[in-house]
Amino acid sequence: MEGFLFFFEHLPIWLKGGWIIFFITLFWIIEGYYSFYKSNFNKWKHAKTNLLLLLFVILINSFFGIFLTFIDVWLKKTEFGILNILDVVLWKKIILSIVVLDFTSQYFVHFLLHKVRWMWRLHLVHHTDKNVDVTTGTRHHPFDFLIRETMALLVVIIMGMPVSFYFFYRMITIPFTYFNHADISLPLWLDKGLSYLIVSPNMHKFHHHYQQPWTDSNFGNVLSIWDRLFGTFIYEDPKRIKYGLDSSNHTDDENFIFQLKVPFNKNEIKSIPKK
Repeated sequence: MEGFLFFFEHLPIWLKGGWIIFFITLFWIIEGYYSFYKSNFNKWKHAKTNLLLLLFVILINSFFGIFLTFIDVWLKKTEFGILNILDVVLWKKIILSIVVLDFTSQYFVHFLLHKVRWMWRLHLVHHTDKNVDVTTGTRHHPFDFLIRETMALLVVIIMGMPVSFYFFYRMITIPFTYFNHADISLPLWLDKGLSYLIVSPNMHKFHHHYQQPWTDSNFGNVLSIWDRLFGTFIYEDPKRIKYGLDSSNHTDDENFIFQLKVPFNKNEIKSIPKK
């Protein structure tokens, strides 16, 4: 187990990058054969904007990864944090860390991004995509992603979490992110069955519906239990889903520069309903 964690503690950036590329490519190929929507949009043009935003995500992630190594040294010296108080075996600490990270840095911060108006202005960029596919999983405004990573950093400190735990969880989230954003069509019985445990593609499609209340539902990324526990779970007829936002003038959803400016665009801000 220690060797396993040592691997994640010294995880090279190129390996994480390769992990991202692998799953984007895998679900891109699957989309080509088993797509849910038979639309004719230009997938390459659409992907360009989302992948450019991914570059910012990678840069921010890399910065926080370096910063976390210094935090890790401090945590080891001080033995600060909840995990250092708990007298349980290592694998239980890992599971607890995964569950806490999934709730706080995925579900809870995502919930806040929808409910706090100034955060929603940043998160708009993720929802202005009118053709949700696997690359939409990379579509985050840099400041949006900065909020997410800051939340994760605070959790790591409070928990006294080894950096290897955090990197292990991040590697878990990557396939889930691209799986539940992918424009793939699973048999309804399978998708609905998966949604009892994890966030399935159809489950997350409702979150990208252009109107509330569906837009403000299904906030999870890996585990679906949080949405079920806190009453934000929705699963109805996926054929009724329409992507985009009715409260946004997102005519340039494939314009990279325009999307960076969206949170500061007066026309966009005026269209945001009060949360």
